[in-house]
Amino acid sequence: MTIKHHPSDAILAAYASGTLDRARGLVVATHLSLCAQCRAAVQGFESVGGTVLEEAAPAAMSAGALQRAMAALGPLEIIQPAIAGEGVQEFPEPLSRYQMGPWRSIGRGLKWRAVDVASDDGVRVFMLKGMPGTRLPRHRHTGTEWTCVFEGAFTHHLGRYGAGDFDEADETVEHDPVVDAEAGCVCLVALQGRIELQGWLGRLIQPFVRI
Repeated sequence: MTIKHHPSDAILAAYASGTLDRARGLVVATHLSLCAQCRAAVQGFESVGGTVLEEAAPAAMSAGALQRAMAALGPLEIIQPAIAGEGVQEFPEPLSRYQMGPWRSIGRGLKWRAVDVASDDGVRVFMLKGMPGTRLPRHRHTGTEWTCVFEGAFTHHLGRYGAGDFDEADETVEHDPVVDAEAGCVCLVALQGRIELQGWLGRLIQPFVRI
């Protein structure tokens, strides 16, 4: 596996410091489970943060600080892993901790599956599966879209994104990804805001898009 597209240093530093929301953090964690280079970078950021903490002057915790921190973590129960038959894990390890909905068709050659991840920032997490050769409608975003590919590949004007690659889009990006003609593509997406389809056909089918 040759990974060419990675999260920015700012994203990796935010992940290392624990300041990413859980939804986008899951997409980054999925990339990290596949990318040794970025795991090493995160470890470096964590080491720097640890050094800063060691050198900082101690300060007393406010009353109830521990209780507030534990409440922010949310429930700690173990979620039933998403496992394929015969004990083989179907998806990257970080995804095994979350419940998923069924695959649903959202258009010719495309399927969508919700991932149950809480978010305080209006971010929805889902998986996309594209059949070989499928072209997604040209679209823009009203927010951010973080994507990690873990099977197959897709291509758009910024390059080819294969297994392990991380793609980041925002309001400035307009694209129409094309799924690999042989392998298809399965990826994890954290989407903030809406997808806005472009062109007359896009505007025509926009009311039927439920992502």
